[in-house]
Amino acid sequence: MNAPSDISMKTDDVLRVELEVFKREHRDLDEAIRALQATGTADQITLQRLKKKKLHLKDKIALIEDRLLPDIIA
Repeated sequence: MNAPSDISMKTDDVLRVELEVFKREHRDLDEAIRALQATGTADQITLQRLKKKKLHLKDKIALIEDRLLPDIIA
């Protein structure tokens, strides 16, 4: 078990802060990818790495959101 990334051990306040940080990083990566694609100067390996990192952040965001906003059937 990797303690720093284990969301079950973190408080909701910590998760909310991490959520905002991850969302900001995700937006920044999205802008960087678009800018590199627009200039046409980026190599495919760099773009692939950035997209993979962006996808990893998206997964982290989804996990935290699921923890903070449980799916409750009313």
